[in-house]
This record gives sequence, structure tokens and C-alpha cells, in this order.
Amino acid sequence: MRHISIISSSVREGRKSHNVALYFKNYLTEHKLASTEIIDLKAYSFPFFDATLKNMDSPSKKVLEYADKIKSSDGIIIVTPEYNGGYPASLKNAIDLLYDEWRHKPIGIATVSSGPFGGSQAVMSLQFTLWKMMAWTIPAMFSVPTVDKAYDENGKALDKANSDKFAAVFIKELLWCIEADLAPKHS
Repeated sequence: MRHISIISSSVREGRKSHNVALYFKNYLTEHKLASTEIIDLKAYSFPFFDATLKNMDSPSKKVLEYADKIKSSDGIIIVTPEYNGGYPASLKNAIDLLYDEWRHKPIGIATVSSGPFGGSQAVMSLQFTLWKMMAWTIPAMFSVPTVDKAYDENGKALDKANSDKFAAVFIKELLWCIEADLAPKHS
């Protein structure tokens, strides 16, 4: 069974994007599609870094644990809110901390917003950052407008049928990319 880590990127009080991270954890578990865990950036409480992991003299245990979780995951789902047309500094910091760990890593991006556009502006800058890190972002997107009216604090979708329909397409694409990435390479 493949392992998919879900990055919950908001560290703000009252965050609603974490509810979507919980939804994906529940969805993957219920459908027995992958083993999974949530990498909650709020729990890591990283300081702002002035060096990448490979340039640190003595990285903390939390930094090494985080790097190992990213590296050992077959794929990643990043759940991020849109803040003022971009994604949170906590996520940018967590991405920039690593480099080799992102290379060719299949990544699905789920964006949320409190408004009607579902984080559509944040996805462009996030995709560009991940592209520069040589990650493989999947073409399918998972956007959640008015997130506070879509998922409860346990990750339960208030419109389960619709959420599951979009999640099925999103996860299918991520799993396809994971399998393609892990396929034997022929020269």
C-alpha cells in the first residue's frame, strides 16, 4: 500500500483548512487507498529558517523528522488556505527548508478560501514554487470555496457526495502519478 502524507499548512488560530486535511485522511482511510498521516505545520512550530537542511550544521530533531516524512512519502497532498492572493508563509518556509526531498515527488494541491474562489490565486504561486523545487504537481486540483460551510472540525464533508466525487478524481490522479513515478525506468 502506498503512503500519502497530507500537509496541513495553516498555523493560524481558527484555521478551517485543517478540516480539509482531516477529510482527506478520512477519505484515504475509508476507501483503503493508501496509508496516510497529517503533517501539521502548526504542531511543528518551525522557526523561519536561514538555511536549507543540507546546509545546516546541526538540524533539530523536528527538522530531520519532517524531512524524513516528506522523503519517505510516496506522494503528498498539500492543503493550503489562500491568504491575500497567496499561500501562507508557514508553507513557504516548510517547502524552502528542503530541496532533494521534493525532487520528482508527486504532489496534489488542495486550496481553500473563506470566499467564493476556493484559493484559485494561491495555487499558481504554489505550483511555481514546487516546480522550481523539481516536484511533480498533479494536474487535478481540489478547490474549496467557503470552506467554513463545507467541512466540520472532524473533517466531515457537509456535502459528502459532491466532495467524494471531486476527491475521487483528485486522488485517482495522484495515485496514477505515484505509480508512474515508482515504475521501473528503462534506458
